[in-house]
Amino acid sequence: MASRPRHKMPIEDRAKQFMPFAALKGLPDALAAREKITVPKIELSEEMAEELDRKMHGLVKGQIASVIYFHQNEYLKITGMVARIEETSRLLQIVNTKIIFDDILDIIADPHL
Repeated sequence: MASRPRHKMPIEDRAKQFMPFAALKGLPDALAAREKITVPKIELSEEMAEELDRKMHGLVKGQIASVIYFHQNEYLKITGMVARIEETSRLLQIVNTKIIFDDILDIIADPHL
């Protein structure tokens, strides 16, 4: 008795057999979102604002600096070259990151430059 010939499975369907299986779609993203700790924005005291203003006036284009700033409910720190300082639009750019003056908490300028 002869067996019937098997139909070849399309390549796309064969590849699907080896794809990872996610029983709960979106669970990893939901867990990552829950792990993120959000913080309120810190209101600077008058002394802190004056100190920050002094540091801002000490920055020059091309200088390496670290900036701690508030972005989407968290504080981030970026270190890089000061690309732009726009006092009229109140914008500081470190490499490709644009930071609004009001979001800056602290600036640490590289003293060696």
